[in-house]
Amino acid sequence: DPSPADIRRDNDEVLRAIEKFPDRAFGFVYLNPKHLDVSLAELERCVANGPMVGVKLWVAQKCSAAELDPIIARAGELKAVIFQHTFYKITGNQPGESTPDDFVELATRHPAVPLICGHTGADWERGIAAIRHLKNAYADLAGSDPVAGFTEMAVRELGAERVIYGSDAAGRSFATQLAKVFGARLPDATKQLIFCDNLKRLMLPILTAKGIKV
Repeated sequence: DPSPADIRRDNDEVLRAIEKFPDRAFGFVYLNPKHLDVSLAELERCVANGPMVGVKLWVAQKCSAAELDPIIARAGELKAVIFQHTFYKITGNQPGESTPDDFVELATRHPAVPLICGHTGADWERGIAAIRHLKNAYADLAGSDPVAGFTEMAVRELGAERVIYGSDAAGRSFATQLAKVFGARLPDATKQLIFCDNLKRLMLPILTAKGIKV
């Protein structure tokens, strides 16, 4: 639940991190919908008028809340890639932590805006089933253990074009997360979509608008 000062400081760190490699390292602006005016201002500062290309939303406010609507609408206008953390926790989620069910409410309200379901809820069988019917929802593979069948199920239920690799660094090792795709019983062309092409396709409109060639 970052304060406005925390949000600005964290985003300043990302801006410094990507400054030297603007055509290789891409930043997502970190926002807190509880501070809507500040979040919208940071979206303008870092994305509309800055080098960042996406939005990261975490656990401060459930994404089913109406406070997210102005953020998603403006990010959609900017063609920014939107990543929303989701989790199904056996021990219970944090008060503002979203589940894929909350994500479905948000994605349903913004059917024209692509949204990445972060971690696909970690309980991935439930997460995949929750977002299956939404054409604007993408499954992120990062964060859970590298259980056999996760990636294959996501491809089977959603289509290969809606599945995206993620590392969850430094919460998980690169080896375990890469293994989810490298070890999947899928064609190399499908793995290429998951590792690279799907996210590149989502990022291309905003990269093109910013004059960045990849």
